[in-house]
Amino acid sequence: MNVALESPEMLLLIIPVVIAGFYLLRKTKTKLVEWRMLVAFLLVLALAAPYTTVTQTISEENPSLVLVQDQTASMGIFPEETGTDLYQALTADTPTTLVQLTGEKTSLGDAVTQYSGLGNQIVLVTDGNSNSGKDLTEALRFAKDADTPVYLVQPELETNDLSVEILGDKTVVVNNKNEVEIVVRQASEQSVSYFLEIFVDGELIQSRQFMQDARDNTISITLEPFTTLGAHNMNVRISDVSGGDLNEVNNEFYKSLYVIPKPKLTLVTGETGSPLASVLSNLYEVSIVNGYPGTNIADSKVLVLDNQFIDTFSEAEIKEIKNYVSNGGGLIVVGGNRAYNYGSYLNSSLEEVLPVISKPSEYKGGRNLVLLLDVSPSTTAHGTQGDILSNAIKILENDNMKDANVGVIAFGNAAYDVSNGFVFMGLPQNLAVLEEKIRTLTPTNQTETSLDQGLGITKQMIEGKDGELDVIIISDGGIEDSYDQSLQTAQTLKDMGVNMYFIHIRSSAPSQIDKVRTFYAEKLMQELGIEDNYEPLDMGERTNIVFEDLVTTPGEEEEEESEDPGIYPLLEYSPDHFITKNVNLTTASITGYNQVTPKAGAERLVITATGQPVLTTWRFGLGRVAAFTTDNGGNEATRWASALYNGTNSKLISGMANWAIGNPQAEEGAVVEALDTWLGTPSDLTLIMYDEGVPQLKLDGAPLDLALTGRNTYEASVSPDKIGIHDISGYPLAVNYPLEYLEVGFNNDIEPLILATGGKIYTEKEARALLLKDARQNSERESNDPVSLKVYVLLAALVLYLGEILVRRIREMRRLKQSQGETGA
Repeated sequence: MNVALESPEMLLLIIPVVIAGFYLLRKTKTKLVEWRMLVAFLLVLALAAPYTTVTQTISEENPSLVLVQDQTASMGIFPEETGTDLYQALTADTPTTLVQLTGEKTSLGDAVTQYSGLGNQIVLVTDGNSNSGKDLTEALRFAKDADTPVYLVQPELETNDLSVEILGDKTVVVNNKNEVEIVVRQASEQSVSYFLEIFVDGELIQSRQFMQDARDNTISITLEPFTTLGAHNMNVRISDVSGGDLNEVNNEFYKSLYVIPKPKLTLVTGETGSPLASVLSNLYEVSIVNGYPGTNIADSKVLVLDNQFIDTFSEAEIKEIKNYVSNGGGLIVVGGNRAYNYGSYLNSSLEEVLPVISKPSEYKGGRNLVLLLDVSPSTTAHGTQGDILSNAIKILENDNMKDANVGVIAFGNAAYDVSNGFVFMGLPQNLAVLEEKIRTLTPTNQTETSLDQGLGITKQMIEGKDGELDVIIISDGGIEDSYDQSLQTAQTLKDMGVNMYFIHIRSSAPSQIDKVRTFYAEKLMQELGIEDNYEPLDMGERTNIVFEDLVTTPGEEEEEESEDPGIYPLLEYSPDHFITKNVNLTTASITGYNQVTPKAGAERLVITATGQPVLTTWRFGLGRVAAFTTDNGGNEATRWASALYNGTNSKLISGMANWAIGNPQAEEGAVVEALDTWLGTPSDLTLIMYDEGVPQLKLDGAPLDLALTGRNTYEASVSPDKIGIHDISGYPLAVNYPLEYLEVGFNNDIEPLILATGGKIYTEKEARALLLKDARQNSERESNDPVSLKVYVLLAALVLYLGEILVRRIREMRRLKQSQGETGA
């Protein structure tokens, strides 16, 4: 028990008590003074007001609820009375506030943020599609941090609705083919059919009937090259919908296109006929030179150095390249047998611009890890479940796990594969999905802890796997029922070369300990002969398990490559980047690469399956730099990457060049940029004046008010009030149906975030039966309340004082009797 003082300064009164006490002791030399001093000490302590804190569980019988009823336009496919009826049912039993969202914008994030952290619990009656205000994902994370449970009630779908959208670049290059994606969404998962028409500049170019069973259908369309510069447009329309379609406003979508001349690139290469040169020449206006191009690079959007040895350039030329990139130019450095580690780039002036260092990476992939997580009921009963899951997530976030393959298996009365096989941790979205799956694991109903079954699934999962094989068991140690079978399977895994670890979250459960007072978890590792891999943790502690880098020395790897180049499958390490988001490298592979290490601040986009960087990017000054550390696909000495310049894989090359280009428009005259928008949503317009002149723009003939926001840069906000294609002094702007009608049906992506707040997801019927019960359970919380000890100190002082008086009176009575006896004698 921890004791504290409200008024510790009162303890200073002890000083005069001590001084007076010692003075009286020297004068009287009696025990009375000592007793009185002790009483005085206790009285001073009482003045200091000692107290302690007591933890107690508080449960609200009538928790405060805020019901947010989404009645915006997109909710017309659901019964309107769902939220109202639920509100009436809840408010009869507990304090409930009703908040209604209406109109053609849904600001769920604002509502969640507003009512979080105020002792409330939030109930959302909605489809989960938020399109205005604070991002709903961020709002739910805020609610989680504020300990505010959020419940989601999904109304029953009454009718279907379809929407259509066009995805693709607005700025396109003349005489180049362009790809766009048409996305048709439906609210339900029923089978529907519709007739799709595609128009370009008002002319029908394609039409056909489609059948759709899934929520989303993505249709890729290749547009024929535009041969004229300037404004163009396209629109798509769905009609003859079978299966229900509530709104027609979202059945047509417009997209504006602005065609520009081919951007200029400069390619420095000794192989003018390489696949790299061919791909770039088909897409851009390319100047091919064999050697430094001189001041001509100033007219180029991007400088491409193809397999160039460092001695190709003088220090003065490298300085010009640095200035060119710093001022906004793009740079792509392609590898090969004369570049990077083969081209003496290490510690050179050119390397200062690059996002990589020309030496081998400090790690190599190849680790296969299985996490075995205990989800038996004992983990809840003894309070260890949260620690088990938190330690698992900490392991996943270890830096040396970035290139590992991880499988997650849960075991309780039975075992099951949570991750559906191994998952590559080099992809950020894979890590996020696996962490969310772990967070939402719940205990099984029966009491057995079948570790042996979990080890059996592990054995099946890792059979045939090469590289490092690791298995980490995280459990509360209550494995006595399956101990013998678990030991047998664990021994088999050890004989297969598997490194086994046991992270034991200890509790007071007697089942964890055998007859000789040894933890079963520890005993298992001792009998396997790997007791050093046993890590006991108390509740609240986190593992310190260390994974060693899987390193191959440069000499060993180069020797291996020279004997057998092998085949290296490629992986998209950052699939959401501009370069890789529309690229599918599932079948792409290379036979070689340059040895490099990404610098701090660089972004790896493409790697080999063994973790070696192939495409790494960063910003240098105002410019963009890409290190493409495989070859041009036709180098006679290497021919590492031929597959990357064929078919759809070549999108990686064009995406890399487009990213390095940045703004493809020529820096001359007046350049306008404005994104297509939605009815009721403003679009921010930017005008850059590269030549002298008066900035003037008109929207559909009406002058716009421009605000100077930078050097020769002007901005305006435009919000046309009609759907269709609008004209901004020759620059096109598409305005589509209100954003409210884009996403239709339930947004399943927010379900893990709802669960993470401690809330649940219900149908309307389930909400009436279970929501209030769950809210009462979630209202239980621990409260640390102060308890004063002053009365006990005063009572002790009183007891001492009365005791002293009583003892003194007894002594006096004894002396009195004794003196009377002597007198009578």
